[in-house]
Amino acid sequence: MAKALASVSGDLRQLQLFHTDRGSEFKNKLIDKTLHTFGIERSLSMKGCPYDNAVAEATFKTIKTEFVKQYVFDTLNDLDREQRDYVHWFNTKRLHSTLGYNSPIEYKIAL
Repeated sequence: MAKALASVSGDLRQLQLFHTDRGSEFKNKLIDKTLHTFGIERSLSMKGCPYDNAVAEATFKTIKTEFVKQYVFDTLNDLDREQRDYVHWFNTKRLHSTLGYNSPIEYKIAL
């Protein structure tokens, strides 16, 4: 988790909310301290309510279908490079029907 936060290219102080399910990997002192340090509010899905995390679950399903199941990686560096390329494509090029057939970046800019 710390590696994921460290890889964020923007200013973490600009983040307002960190939403996760109630998995133990997201509920620990390191994450609590990091969120507190950057003034980020924690949001947890309701216990036993899968619909509370529906957007994240749908996104993970898409990533698994389009990315994870399509490749075999020889090294961790290969995985890291390809994952960064995929995330860039997903956010800047891929059209999302729920966003009016815009990429997430185009949708955000239009707000």
